[in-house]
Amino acid sequence: MNSTAYTILAILVCAACTFALRVAPFALFSGKRGMPPAVRRLAMKMPAAIIAVLVVYCLKGLPASDAAHATITLGSVAAVVALHLWKRNTLLSIAGGTILYMALLRII
Repeated sequence: MNSTAYTILAILVCAACTFALRVAPFALFSGKRGMPPAVRRLAMKMPAAIIAVLVVYCLKGLPASDAAHATITLGSVAAVVALHLWKRNTLLSIAGGTILYMALLRII
């Protein structure tokens, strides 16, 4: 098998697996059968858990010696918190903080 065919086959397998994993919850929990309580609990806790993981990941390598980079990072974290408290929208909070962080990195 040449490398082009192998690459196309690998992409198709990845696409099929991704599609199957995305469709599975709708197939399993549709109709009369409701979502199990454990899955419902996870669905309620996941946004906060994702934010917590992102905060820890962003702040774990915060340089104490580089004040400009530390200020940019902490300002972006503050923007995420403010956006989330204001709009209560996880996607908006993450996107807004990321855009602000990247913009400040380019400006400063």
